[in-house]
Amino acid sequence: MDEFAEVLRAWRDRIGPSEVGLPAGAGRRAPGLRREELATLAGVSVEYLVRLEQGRARHPSPQVIGALARALRLTDGERDHLYRVSGAAVPSQRLVSQHIAPGVQRLLDRLGDVPIGVHSAAWDLLWWNPLWAALTGDPSGLRGVDRNVAWHHFSHAPGVIAFDDQHAEEFSDDLAADLREAAGRYPDDPALAALIARLRAECPDFERCWSRAHVARHRSSTKTATCTPVGPIEIDCDVLTVPGSDLRIVVYTAAPGSQDASKLALLNVTGTQALTS
Repeated sequence: MDEFAEVLRAWRDRIGPSEVGLPAGAGRRAPGLRREELATLAGVSVEYLVRLEQGRARHPSPQVIGALARALRLTDGERDHLYRVSGAAVPSQRLVSQHIAPGVQRLLDRLGDVPIGVHSAAWDLLWWNPLWAALTGDPSGLRGVDRNVAWHHFSHAPGVIAFDDQHAEEFSDDLAADLREAAGRYPDDPALAALIARLRAECPDFERCWSRAHVARHRSSTKTATCTPVGPIEIDCDVLTVPGSDLRIVVYTAAPGSQDASKLALLNVTGTQALTS
């Protein structure tokens, strides 16, 4: 029996819908996640997941394996096993990690009343909760570089988060500094190198910030979500890190008792319902 298919089915069966923020519902026959649920969480088609579980699809891409590992909340050892039995190379410590450890994921689950997005050291969006999607727009349809914060910012792609000129310049400088630090930490990562090269070639603002050779970590700031169903919301943006990890956990909050906090609470009901209806 195909080992990749066997462990994929076993790990899908052991994780319940409530563990990934999905309603259990009535009349479930599957002991764990349905195929449709795992496919949605991992961003693959149900048909492709069926072929993987039946051993009819071989050698999935590293991106698909990583997405499945995050969706199934695998430990580092389990994730590495999934890579090995698929025939793919286990991610090197010299490459930007895109894995979210189960303990970190459980912590994130307990912060469901605030918008949270988890990013890699290269600022690729890896995970988000429903309130993040309601506030910033649903990222599930985005792929590749379109999920990268630096590319989105420096290419001036349309967005719903706005800040004044001073904070925009600070944000630009912080992003460039973050990527410079990541490049020093992960010199062998081809995707990171390609991202930086493309930004330098196509985005003059990034090249200007990059040329300062500034190295630092991202700072907190105040921003405005301009296009939410409940109107503009002023939010504080804080970037948290996990010891032993290069993940960037971006958390948006509003001052307690403020009108913005009330709007955010309302969005937590109306906006997330719209995403799941």
